[in-house]
Amino acid sequence: MHPYAWPTESDAFALVPALSLAYYLVARRHPVDRMRRACFVLAMLLTLAVFATPLETLALHTLLTAHFLQNVAIAEWIPALLVISVPPDLGRRLHVPMIPALIVWLGTYFVWHVPLVYDFALRQPHTVLHFEHLTYLLAGAALWWPVIHGTESSGIKAAYLFGAFVLASPLGLLLALLPTAVYPFYTARPTVSGISHVFDQQIAGTTMAGEQAIVFFAAFLFYFVRFLQEEERVQPLSSSVRTPSTPARQSSSTSSSGRA
Repeated sequence: MHPYAWPTESDAFALVPALSLAYYLVARRHPVDRMRRACFVLAMLLTLAVFATPLETLALHTLLTAHFLQNVAIAEWIPALLVISVPPDLGRRLHVPMIPALIVWLGTYFVWHVPLVYDFALRQPHTVLHFEHLTYLLAGAALWWPVIHGTESSGIKAAYLFGAFVLASPLGLLLALLPTAVYPFYTARPTVSGISHVFDQQIAGTTMAGEQAIVFFAAFLFYFVRFLQEEERVQPLSSSVRTPSTPARQSSSTSSSGRA
């Protein structure tokens, strides 16, 4: 097969129509603004871009970097967009605790990147690999749900996102620094454009670490700034609540002085 051939089978061919139909039915019963609709459309376009283009062929046969790009898309970008697209009234009905969600997401990420497990999934593209992508999507949705629809304060959400980045980033950095290729599935196959297997792994690890730094830092910064703004609004309110008591104390002091 040509390394840049368009795929004839893909997760996207079933996932995109199924999610689109489900979202259409949800949107008929719950108000959805344009921004949320746009996020859903972008999630579907991104799914097609990474699973229904030659990137899919490269990921399944040649390049570890291509597969890593698919993984970060299905575990982080696409779930985030899908969770944002959920109508707020519907999103608030489901409470997802932060700590269990983070543990599930991290566990999913690390387990599927164990070389033995990673290779096994790639050798079973019609079963295990589909299941892998499904678990990434669900774990990613669980990760983002308490951030988008949770009732926790912006400060807690910022800390949660910072923790997710700190705990997940070592995986990409480790793969970028290893001097040897660790996934036999790819080392047994020819390289593309003269890229060595070790260099492919270094690009993949660097891409994962860099992507997580950008995405999670941007989300962390958004909620951290919101937290500071909320604190600024609370402080003037607290000051105004304490101010009326001052005249009362002054009046009491004056009265006492007069009696004396």
